[in-house]
Amino acid sequence: MLIPTFRHFIALLSLTLATAFGSMAYAQSHAELERESRAALKNLIAQNQTAKDLNAKAVAVLIFPDVKKAGFIIGGQYGEGVLLRGDKVAAFYNTGGASVGLQAGAQQYGYALFLMTEEAVKALDAADGFEIGVGPSVVVVDQGYAKSTTTTTVKDNIYAFIFDQKGLMAGLGIQGNKITKIK
Repeated sequence: MLIPTFRHFIALLSLTLATAFGSMAYAQSHAELERESRAALKNLIAQNQTAKDLNAKAVAVLIFPDVKKAGFIIGGQYGEGVLLRGDKVAAFYNTGGASVGLQAGAQQYGYALFLMTEEAVKALDAADGFEIGVGPSVVVVDQGYAKSTTTTTVKDNIYAFIFDQKGLMAGLGIQGNKITKIK
């Protein structure tokens, strides 16, 4: 007899919510997604010197220009993005996740992952996708960290920037987030 675990629950919930969010909001073409991703990255590096410096040294950048997140006790998030290697599109990805806990609200945001090593890029396609918190280290760059970071102090595999946050989402919870290549 198979006993479901919390991880199975999160995976099932994530799949359900990702499917729901995907069918509602993500009927855009690859060309539209590429255009939005390039514009979001251009805007981010124009506004943030650390992002600009990391972009110059990164092996690749994975950018999700529009991630939607909503929840009331049980929540989910979904977005689609583009992996850029230099000026070329290398692949398309989606990000989905689920959370359980004291939470309520809805939010929209974008995020960029600056992949500094080939190892970090390879981790994206390992197994069944890349899970934030598993594999290469991910450093979320906030304003304080950005002020103290230079290209000579970069030592981690992946740097994440969250940008263009809209809406209100409050609460505490357990969250999982997975990035998967779109075939």
